[in-house]
Amino acid sequence: MAQFVREVMTTGVVAVRPDASLVEAAQLMRAQDIGDVLVAGDRSLLGVLTDRDIALRAVADGVDPLTVSAQAVCTPNPVVIGPDDAVSAAVELMREHAIRRLPVVEDGHPIGVVSLGDLAVSEDPDSALAEISRAAPDDSPGSMIR
Repeated sequence: MAQFVREVMTTGVVAVRPDASLVEAAQLMRAQDIGDVLVAGDRSLLGVLTDRDIALRAVADGVDPLTVSAQAVCTPNPVVIGPDDAVSAAVELMREHAIRRLPVVEDGHPIGVVSLGDLAVSEDPDSALAEISRAAPDDSPGSMIR
């Protein structure tokens, strides 16, 4: 079992500028096959924007996703963890704050994300969540509403 966050996190950062539109953010999520992006400015983390944030905080209110910024809808000042922190600390933070994704920050700069799926693959590889997390996305015709 992994001891440190850096051993389980997804490396690299998929981020948008604070002034990016929700459409830009959603297109990036689709292109990267992910459910969230970090909102960052000058290499500092400002927030986390999820597909759920877009749906519930913008689309459900009838706002124009072309004119609303990522920063306006994201969860600001997210809970973060360091790459050299214990995996158990990540689990505790996620449990305590009821979050599914935890940005990994080093020297104030985002360097990755640890997700529930990452933890499942590492800590309980035979679990249903781990199997789902390892599965390749289904890009076959009809697999998505278009």
